[in-house]
Amino acid sequence: MTAELIKTFLMWSSIINVALILFWGLLIILTPETVYKMQVQFFPIKREQFDVVIYCFIGIYKLLIIFFNIIPWIVLEIIA
Repeated sequence: MTAELIKTFLMWSSIINVALILFWGLLIILTPETVYKMQVQFFPIKREQFDVVIYCFIGIYKLLIIFFNIIPWIVLEIIA
């Protein structure tokens, strides 16, 4: 594997993951009751707990994107 291939992989992985998190965030902002009703069928959880869990998941996912996609891509751009 070349550095150029890894840079391209990380770039597209970052783009796809950021698009996914934006879609997820918009879905939660625009239709929160629908998402809650769908999830409560599988996991019996109170609405307040659901909001906290979703907020934490989005935050953790965002950190994982930054640490495992964006930072390595920036480092490869700098050293290449």
